[in-house]
Amino acid sequence: MTPQQLRAFCLEFNASTEEFPFGPGASVFKVLGKMFALSTLDARPLTVNLKCDPDEAVRLREKYDAVAPGWHMNKRHWNTVTVSGIPDRVLCELIEDSYDLVVAGLPKADRLRLDRA
Repeated sequence: MTPQQLRAFCLEFNASTEEFPFGPGASVFKVLGKMFALSTLDARPLTVNLKCDPDEAVRLREKYDAVAPGWHMNKRHWNTVTVSGIPDRVLCELIEDSYDLVVAGLPKADRLRLDRA
């Protein structure tokens, strides 16, 4: 997945936005103000930080060398994924899971508005 494809995929989700609170190089993808992905899109190798269920985070780290505890993040709930190290299909699933976890923590009215009850 290219940086442009990663960015486009993250922005496909309902109410997702790209912001730059950490400076112009760090893309923070949010849903209703809550972060679900963080990436420096011009970094090599390309990585993305994604929220993850704690038990699933451990399983993914054991299965893929490209998945590590979240860099500069709560390592229990976030993984850093090296994009070139996992299949695109798996990466897309991890991004969607991250989005869904963040949405699940939103108030019910917001979840309903996003059609993700």
